[in-house]
Amino acid sequence: MEIKVKAIRFTADQKLVEFANKKINKLDTFFEGIIGAELTLKVDKPESAENKVAEIKLSIPSNDYLFAKKQADSFEEAIDLCNDAIRRQLTKFKQKLKEK
Repeated sequence: MEIKVKAIRFTADQKLVEFANKKINKLDTFFEGIIGAELTLKVDKPESAENKVAEIKLSIPSNDYLFAKKQADSFEEAIDLCNDAIRRQLTKFKQKLKEK
C-alpha cells in the first residue's frame, strides 16, 4: 500500500511520519485490498486547544474510498482516532462485500 503524508503549514518530523505509516499499515490486517492512503495533517487555529487535525483518505477497490477526519490535542491522538474510524468503516465495507 502506498501512503502519502501531507503536512499543511508546517513540516512534519520523521518520527511523526513513521508513526503515521505504522498505524496506517496496520489497516491491511482488516482488509487486504487497500490500494493506497493519503494522510493530511494540519494545525487549525494555533492559539486554541485541540487544534491538530488529521484526515485519512483510503483508496479501496471498485473506485471507492473511505474518509475520516479527527481533531485532537496532538497529531498522534488525531491519527489514532482517524485510524479507529477507518477501521470501523473497513469492517462495514468488508461485511457488505460478503453479503453480495
